[in-house]
Amino acid sequence: MSVTRSLAHDAAALHVTGAAHYVDDIPTPRGTLHLAFGLSTVAAGTLDAMDLEPVRAAAGVVAVLTAADLPFANDVSASAHDEPLLATDRVHYAGQPVFLVVATSHLAARRAARLGEIRITATDPILGIDDALAADARFEDGPRVYGRGAPEAAIAGAPHKVSGRLHIGGQEHFYLEGQAALALPQEGGDMVVHSSTQHPTEIQHKVAEALGLPMHGVRVETRRMGGGFGGKESQGNALAVACAVAAHRTGRPCKMRYDRDDDMTVTGKRHDFRIDYAVGFDADGVVQGIEFTHYARCGWAQDLSLPVADRAMLHADNAYHLPNVRITSHRLRTHTQSATAFRGFGGPQGMLGIERVMDHIATHLGRDPLDVRRANFYRDAQGPDYPPQDIPPRDPPRTDRDLASRGAPPDAPAHVPAPPAGTQTTPYHQAVTDCIIGALTRKLAQTADYDTRRRAVADWNAANPLLKRGIALTPVKFGISFTLTHLNQAGALVHVYQDGSIHLNHGGTEMGQGLFQKVAQVAAARFGVDVAQVRITATDTGKVPNTSATAASSGSDLNGMAVQAACDTIRDRIAAHLAERHQADPSDVRFAEGRVTTAGGDYSFAEAARSAYENRISLSATGFYRTPGIEWDRIKGRGRPFFYFAYGAAVTEVVIDTLTGENRILRADILHDAGASLNPAIDIGQIEGGYVQGAGWLTTEELVWDDAGRLRTHAPSTYKIPAFSDRPDVFNVALWDAPNREDTVYRSKAVGEPPLMLGISAFAALADAVRSCGPAYGDLQAPATAEAVLAAIGRARNGV
Repeated sequence: MSVTRSLAHDAAALHVTGAAHYVDDIPTPRGTLHLAFGLSTVAAGTLDAMDLEPVRAAAGVVAVLTAADLPFANDVSASAHDEPLLATDRVHYAGQPVFLVVATSHLAARRAARLGEIRITATDPILGIDDALAADARFEDGPRVYGRGAPEAAIAGAPHKVSGRLHIGGQEHFYLEGQAALALPQEGGDMVVHSSTQHPTEIQHKVAEALGLPMHGVRVETRRMGGGFGGKESQGNALAVACAVAAHRTGRPCKMRYDRDDDMTVTGKRHDFRIDYAVGFDADGVVQGIEFTHYARCGWAQDLSLPVADRAMLHADNAYHLPNVRITSHRLRTHTQSATAFRGFGGPQGMLGIERVMDHIATHLGRDPLDVRRANFYRDAQGPDYPPQDIPPRDPPRTDRDLASRGAPPDAPAHVPAPPAGTQTTPYHQAVTDCIIGALTRKLAQTADYDTRRRAVADWNAANPLLKRGIALTPVKFGISFTLTHLNQAGALVHVYQDGSIHLNHGGTEMGQGLFQKVAQVAAARFGVDVAQVRITATDTGKVPNTSATAASSGSDLNGMAVQAACDTIRDRIAAHLAERHQADPSDVRFAEGRVTTAGGDYSFAEAARSAYENRISLSATGFYRTPGIEWDRIKGRGRPFFYFAYGAAVTEVVIDTLTGENRILRADILHDAGASLNPAIDIGQIEGGYVQGAGWLTTEELVWDDAGRLRTHAPSTYKIPAFSDRPDVFNVALWDAPNREDTVYRSKAVGEPPLMLGISAFAALADAVRSCGPAYGDLQAPATAEAVLAAIGRARNGV
C-alpha cells in the first residue's frame, strides 16, 4: 500500500539540484515589467504630499502609481478591509507602501523607489502594549473572555498561590523564497496570476476586487513555495494585486518580488504577547483556579489577529485540565507591521503561558516540574477501544450516491453530541475524548531516561559553578481544524487516462511540507497502483474553486479526504463496469498491486481504465470533503472548534554559561503523535524542523524596533534564525504508533503546526538551568537570548 510508506518528497531531487521552479524562475514574456514599492520611513503621521517626479524621471521607469491611480478597491486586507495597498491620507507603520514603481527591470524599480520625496507630519507612534492600553487602541471594543467555574474564589481558597508576567517575542517567518508574484494579462481583461501563496483563492478574490472583475475573470496558480509558515497566507496579497493592477494598466506582464530587507520591513510577523497570570494550587501542584490575561500586539491592521488571539486562548490549557479558569484577551493596535499568521497561529503563545505556570508552581513547591505537569494532565481516554487497535482503511467500493454524502451533505446541520458523564472538558467546553498525553509522556520519559538525567543534571550543577545545565519535559495538545468553521472544506479533481496514468489536482498548496506526496500516496492507494503513476499539478483556482488556505495543519486532512472521495468515485465506476462484464458483484472487485481483479477477470490497471474508456464510462471526478461534527461560537467561547487533538512531548537538555548567558541545546528527545502516519519520513522531517523553528523563536530570534517604530532587525545580519550548528548534538525523534480515533484520511493526524510547540521544552530547560543559579525563580523571558538568560541569572541570584 502506498500510504504509511516512507517515500521521498515528490520534488526532493529538484530541490537539491536547484531544478525546482518557483515564481521567480518562471520564464517571463518579452516586455515584462518589474515593480517595487516606495515605503514610508515614518511609523505614524499624516501624509501631506509626495514629489514623485524624480521617480518618474529615473532610468527604466514606465509608470508610478499612487492610491489615486488605482481603478477599484484599494485594499489587500484578509479580513476587515482596513489595509490599503497604497497609503492614502495617513501612514501607519515604518515600511508601509505609499507608491508603486513600474519599471523595465527589478533593479531599476528598486532604485527609482528610493528617489521619492514623501512629506509626512509625524505623530507619536503607539508602539508597545502599555502605549496601546493607555490609548485604548484595540481591534475589538473590549477584551474577549473565555472560561468556566469560579477562578477568583478558587484561587483565594487555595493553599498555595503564585502570580507572574511573561513577555513573549514575535518571530520573522524567514522563508527561503521571498514574497513574489507574476501577473499575465489575458484577452477580454482577464488576468492570470502566479503567486507564492498559501491561499490562491484569497489572491483570486483580492485581485478580482482590485480590477472590478468577477472571480471567474482571475485565475491563480501556485506550483510550490520555498517555505510559508503562515507568512504567505495573507501577506502575498499586496504583491499580486500590485502586479495585476499594473498589468491591467499597461497591458504588459508585471512581476514583483521583495528583496530580503524589504520583505522583513514590509510584512507581518508572529504576534508578540504579554501574559499575566495568577494561580492557586494544592500541595501536589494541582491547579484549583487560574486567571490569564493575554495582551497581543497586533500591529496597524487587523489581518488575522482576531482568530490568532482566539487560538491562543483556546490553547491556554495545553494538556492540562483547568476546572476554574478565566482567560482574558486584549487585541491591541500599534504602529508596527501588521502581525499575521505564523505556524501554530497563536497556539504557541497560549501554551507557553501555561507551561510557565507549571514551572512556577514546581519552583514554589520545590518539586520536579514533570511531577506537577503529570498531576494536572487531562485523563487519558479509556474504554474497550483504548488503546486504539489497528483500524483497516475503508476500501470497499461505494456508489456515487454514497460518496456524494460523505461527511454529511452541505445542508446538514452540525451536531456535536453531549460527552459521556465524567468526561473532562476544555475551558471552551469541548470534551477531551482522545487524550493520550499520560501514556505518551510515560513512554518518552522512559526512552529518554529522564529520571536518571534529571539526577545527573542536579549533580552537575552542584559541582560546576560556571556552567549550569537544565532539563525539561513539556507536552503538546494541539487542536486540529480551522476555528472559522466554514473553512473546513476541500475539493479535488482527479482524471484517469486510458493508459492508466492518473492526474490529480486539489486545493492545497505545497510549501515544502510534503503535502503533494502524501495526497499522491492516498490516490495511489485508492487505485492500488504505484505512486509513480500519479501526477499532481500546480494548485489552480480554475481547476478546484473556493479553496481554503493551506493552514491550520489541515492540508492533508482536508485535501486527502477530498482526493479519496474523487478516486473512489472513479474506482467504483470501473468496478461496476467490470462486475457487469463478468457477472460479478462490484464489491468483489479488487484494486491492488497495479491489478484490478474480479471473479472472472484479471486486468492491469491500465487495461481496466482502457476498457472503461472504450465503454464510454467517465474516468474523471471531483471530490469534496467537509469536516464533520464541529461547531464553534467564538463570542460565547463554547463549542467543538476542533475535530481532534494532536499530542506530543519533548525532553530537552541545555547548558548555560553563567558569565555570559550563552547557551546550547545538548540533546532533544521527541515522541510525537501523527496517528497512522501517511509518510513517516516526511512527518519526522516536519517534527525535526518544527522543533528547531520553535526553539529558535524562544531562544535566538529577537525582533527589535527603535523608539521611532523602525524595525532594526530586518536582515540576516541582525536577525538570527537557528543555524545547522544550533540543532541538538543528540536529536532523537520517534512517532507514537496508534491510529487517530477520528475518521481522518487513513486515520492519520496533522503534523504541520504541533511540532513547533515541542520547542517550548528548550525554553523550559533554559529556565530550569537559570533556577539552579540562586534562590529565586529567575523569571526568564522570551526569547531567551544570551542577554535575557544573563539577566534572569542575576534575578535568581539576587532573590528577585
